[in-house]
Amino acid sequence: MIDNKNIARIILPEPTISRLPWYLSYLNLQRSHNVEYVSSTQIAKDINVDASQIAKDLSFLNIKGKTRIGYEVDTLVKELVDFLGFQRKHNAFMIGVGSLGKALIQDSGLMQFGLNIVAGFDVNPALIGTSIGDVPIFSMDELDERQEEFGTEIGILAVPAEHAQDATDTMIACGIQAIWNFTPSRIKASNDIVIQNTSIYAHLAVMYNRLEEKKRMV
Repeated sequence: MIDNKNIARIILPEPTISRLPWYLSYLNLQRSHNVEYVSSTQIAKDINVDASQIAKDLSFLNIKGKTRIGYEVDTLVKELVDFLGFQRKHNAFMIGVGSLGKALIQDSGLMQFGLNIVAGFDVNPALIGTSIGDVPIFSMDELDERQEEFGTEIGILAVPAEHAQDATDTMIACGIQAIWNFTPSRIKASNDIVIQNTSIYAHLAVMYNRLEEKKRMV
């Protein structure tokens, strides 16, 4: 079992945190196949991560497997879900409900990982007053009012790059504490604001570059 008091004092390396959901996804798949135990060697083989790295990552959480048996799948899933916070509901605002914002609102998988998008915001009059599923869409001018209503801490940013900083400033002024940034713009905020950048364009550029390198090697 994880000692949550000790874990609370540990700041895990970001690469480790990024890998934990990979392990969780893999374990959930194994559990769906009624697998009871799995070793770090097997995990490593199936998801292409070094076994020693997996053992090290899990050691940060004080999770240890049994000799010659491995990790109990059900227990490891529970501990990872608890640690990652996926079992808790985190309300979020979707800022920008164009094609990407709409897709994120409709992604039911986010709810499975604890992210609950309670409202969307946009400047397009054609979108304001509508809804996407059960999620209402409001004007950006209502952000402060709706923040008081929902008490939301997380803002998901998917506006055009030229409006990213203005939208960020508006969110912060309204009390948003964490921003998941899907724009290619590097937004600025004080150190007490949590910012997670997820630029699909940056990853696309890396993929193109590696593809070209591969072609040159042929």
